[in-house]
Amino acid sequence: MIGYCGLDCEQCGAFIATKNNDDALRVKVAEEWARLYDAPVKPEHINCTGCLSSGIKTYYCDQMCEVRKCATKKAIDTCADCSDYPCSVLDEFFLVAPQAKTILDGLRKK
Repeated sequence: MIGYCGLDCEQCGAFIATKNNDDALRVKVAEEWARLYDAPVKPEHINCTGCLSSGIKTYYCDQMCEVRKCATKKAIDTCADCSDYPCSVLDEFFLVAPQAKTILDGLRKK
């Protein structure tokens, strides 16, 4: 369940809340994300079956994530498979999610 960007979807609060149908966790994640991103995130927005799934995703991941948009356009499994890896979009993302770089670097070496 590694997303295009290298994040582990199974560690994401939105994924866990969706998988377990956990409304209390949806509230907690919405409050955290609203504070972190200074955005109007509500519990009903916290639904995701994973970046690479064909199911529901959070609005940000589905509509706004530049990494996901690029990877789907290029039809790659993860950014580790891209000939442009790493790119400026990922470099910026890695500043807030360094664990994603570690995962993608590991995938790239395989």
